[in-house]
Amino acid sequence: MQEKPRVVVSKSRRVESKTKDFTFTAADLPSGQPEFEKYNSAAWKAYQRLSIPDVTMEAWRRTDLRSMPVEAFKLSKNGVHADLRGVPLELLKPLAADQHGGQIVITPNGSQIDLDETLIRRGVVFTDLRTAQEKHPDLVSKILGQTVNVEEGKFAALAGAFAQNGILLYVPANEKIEAPFHSILWGPGDSLAHVSHILVLLEEGASAVYVHESASPAEGKDAFHSGIVEIKVMAGANLKFVELQSWGRKIWNFSHERARVERDGQIDWIFGAIGSHLTKNFSELDLAGEGAKGRMSGFYFTDGTQHLDHDTQQNHLAPHTTSDLLFKGALKGKSRSVWQGMIYVAKGAEKTDGYQANRNIVLEEGARADSIPGLEILADDVRCTHGATVGKLEQEPLFYIKSRGVPQKEAERIVVEGFFDPIMQRIPFEGVRERFHQAILSKME
Repeated sequence: MQEKPRVVVSKSRRVESKTKDFTFTAADLPSGQPEFEKYNSAAWKAYQRLSIPDVTMEAWRRTDLRSMPVEAFKLSKNGVHADLRGVPLELLKPLAADQHGGQIVITPNGSQIDLDETLIRRGVVFTDLRTAQEKHPDLVSKILGQTVNVEEGKFAALAGAFAQNGILLYVPANEKIEAPFHSILWGPGDSLAHVSHILVLLEEGASAVYVHESASPAEGKDAFHSGIVEIKVMAGANLKFVELQSWGRKIWNFSHERARVERDGQIDWIFGAIGSHLTKNFSELDLAGEGAKGRMSGFYFTDGTQHLDHDTQQNHLAPHTTSDLLFKGALKGKSRSVWQGMIYVAKGAEKTDGYQANRNIVLEEGARADSIPGLEILADDVRCTHGATVGKLEQEPLFYIKSRGVPQKEAERIVVEGFFDPIMQRIPFEGVRERFHQAILSKME
């Protein structure tokens, strides 16, 4: 694990263990290669030691888990869930181009892998985690546990210990892959716990586009997901990474994600969140090499009683690094969103340029948005700015549109789409923009 300065603002704090906990045991740990069993064992020890977070922890002060039925969740077992609902065909459609360079579908029954033969000959690896550990252990070892530490919290430890499956994307040095990669984590089943681990490694000078979606049926009883995403973008490499969260309304969803970008590398990281009952997501961007650049763009739309909590951090660890974050959300019903953001500039990271903004529009009286930006700067010659707004639907453009004969509901939809347009402009993929557009239409109805 690479050491880096830590932010003063506490992201987690250990407390005494509570009686309420998951029923997972050591017998549920996956078996495999000895070097990976060592990782699982370390995660298991951390999982046993750490408690389920509560509102006494600063990072969890606005997200209460006391109603989560942790004792009911059972880990899914590979190959024994033949009666579960299959993946909807619409999820299999390409979102970033007319066709995939590769596609992986992960379900409780296993995984399906499709990768273009020409990419295999170029040294690209795009496979499920079990296969990667068996056939490419050297590649897995280059990234597993290298960016996300299982000690970061209960759910990071849980994912590190019990991940039944996941993804490895590896692109060799100087390979420019234009056809996008696409993966789907499909999580049907009442009371099932789905645990995933995604690994992405782009070697020096490589480039790729990767779209990952997590989804489940809308109906059913409470279920659970915990995941880790680890990304390494080496010197001069360029990654476009899109994450779509469209979990069903009964899913409790938790993830720890971190991307590390080396010298002159770039990442364009796009988040879309429209599903789940409750989500707590930690996303960190480590700009570790001089000249590294990162852009983080977030779209979320809540309704009903949904609760989405995104905790983002932009860590400038080297000189001449640039980060740009824009998250925008709309809320209806009695839903709630939380965004907590931090720009951290390490000592010696001069000429840093960091920006973060969170904009929220509250469409109904019962909804609530909390927006908490932050800066911690230990260098002198930097330019860092942040901003956050929470407001209601603007009446002036609404009145103007209605004066042209547009009905109230249609006028509201047009204003909301205009609110999200800056995010849409950041998305270079028509399929992703269309998915967000359909989410707006559905939520507005």
